[in-house]
Order: sequence, then C-alpha cells, then structure tokens
Amino acid sequence: IIVEKRKGEKMQSRFIAALFLSILTTTTALLSSPPFLRHLSSPSALSTTFRGGSITTTTTLQMSSVVKEGDTLPLDLVLKEGQANYEKPVDVTLGELLKGKKVAIFGVPGAFTPGCSKSHLPSFITAQDDLKAKGVDLTICVATNDAYVMEAWGSSSGGAEAGIRFLSDSNAELAKALGLALEKGIMVRCARFSLIADDGVVTNYFSASENSSDTWAPNVLAAL
Repeated sequence: IIVEKRKGEKMQSRFIAALFLSILTTTTALLSSPPFLRHLSSPSALSTTFRGGSITTTTTLQMSSVVKEGDTLPLDLVLKEGQANYEKPVDVTLGELLKGKKVAIFGVPGAFTPGCSKSHLPSFITAQDDLKAKGVDLTICVATNDAYVMEAWGSSSGGAEAGIRFLSDSNAELAKALGLALEKGIMVRCARFSLIADDGVVTNYFSASENSSDTWAPNVLAAL
C-alpha cells in the first residue's frame, strides 16, 4: 500500500510539473508573439481577474499615440488648479477652458526645474502680448506636479501675474492622453511640448524631440 501511495504521489508531482511547464511555455510564446509586442508598444494596461478557477484578461487603453494636429483634446478631463494662501485646489475641466477659445498649452517635465524655469516658462511669460495679438485667448501651463507646487511656481515666477494658468496633471491623465507620459523615478512626468488648440482641436503641435527650443514661445509665434 505504501509503495502504491508513493507511486501515486510521484505521478501527481510529474503531472503538476508537466502542467507548469506547459503553462510556462505557452505564456512565453504569447509574450514573445508579434501581436502582443505590438500591444505593448501601444501604451495600455493589462488586468487579470480570477473567477471560478478561470482567468480573464482585459485590456484598458491608458494612453494614445503622440498627439498631432487635427486631434481633439480630452475635453472631459479634470485638472487641478492651486489657490493662493494654500487654499484647497479646485477642479478645472479642460473642455470648459477651451470651449470657443484659441488656447496655447505648454507642458513641462517639472515645476522649478532648470530648463523649465529658465527658458520654457519665461518664453511664454514675455510672449503674452504677442500671443494675444495673434488671437490666442489663454495660455495654460501643465505639469504632473501637485496643484500646490504648480501654484507656487506660477506665483514665484511671475507667470500667474502675466495671465498664465498653472494646472496640475498630478495623475498624468493628460500626459497619457497626449502620448507624452514619461516614467521618471518615483513619478510619471510629461514630455516637454507646446500646442495651440482652437475650440479644443489641436491646430499646431510643437515637440521637443529634436530641440527643446522648438517648444518655446518664439517658435510657436512664428507658426501662427
């Protein structure tokens, strides 16, 4: 009886090992398949649910391809705007800001960082009159810093006084929607960009992929 029991245990162990090897082989083939790799190249997330012993995998789109001219911005997206004297930040719906307006939006990797504070932001501060002369009704600065940091940056830099709105995309929802989210250390940052949107539709897009200065206000003005 003991011998038969040991034989049964060995067979069971071999079966489990074979099953595990089969699952591992199938999973490896799936992960290395071209369709799956193409899926990974399009920013999305996989979630797995276990129900009644079965596994269900679903895909949730989190990020589009990089924004381009002709795209409509995510008008229902809600950003945060910090308030003076450390008051509670308020929700700002992007569509409400853009409706019926020609708006310049520029995104930076981080508030108070050297390139953003010394070049990108100042270029838009000094260009406010020229932008308005070109028909731009509003200028918005976005970053994934929290609303308190964005408010402090706007106040200390003179940007808020110049009329620029400083909005927090702390969950990187806008950065992801634009295809510009960057995994940087402990937080997701936004790649540097500038764009012009007319009633929520992108009419001009400026990337920093070649030169950061391509996103600065003088280059934006030259295109208007």
